[in-house]
This record gives sequence, structure tokens and C-alpha cells, in this order.
Amino acid sequence: MWRALFMAIGISGALFGLECLAIEKAILIQKSNGTGPTLTSSKEWVPPEWAPWSLITGGVIVVLYSFTIPRRVAG
Repeated sequence: MWRALFMAIGISGALFGLECLAIEKAILIQKSNGTGPTLTSSKEWVPPEWAPWSLITGGVIVVLYSFTIPRRVAG
């Protein structure tokens, strides 16, 4: 179970790093779910310079670490 957890965390981190490498900015839109007129608010997120390569590297290291975790032997 730990192996699968670390594998999922590593793959997610590496994929998020690749996404940060591919985009310049992300615009997050939040809609209010009230009964009145629909109001929207947006936030702009720009990934820092260090984010893509750090996330890719960290994700790959965690995936490699997950291969060293011993498998449980059913017995």
C-alpha cells in the first residue's frame, strides 16, 4: 500500500511540474452558487520560475524511492 501511495504522489508531482512547464499562467474562476445574480471572481496564478523543474525532479525521486520499498509477502 505504501508503494502505491508514494508512486501516486510522485507521478502527480511530476505531471503537475510538466503542466507548470507548459503554461505561462492559470486563471482560476469561482462562481457563486447563490439564488441571486451569478457573481464570478477570478484569480490569476503564475507559476514561479523554480516550480516546473523542482516538481518534476521531486516527483521522479519519489517514484524511484517507491521502487525501493519492499513488497509485503502474503503469508
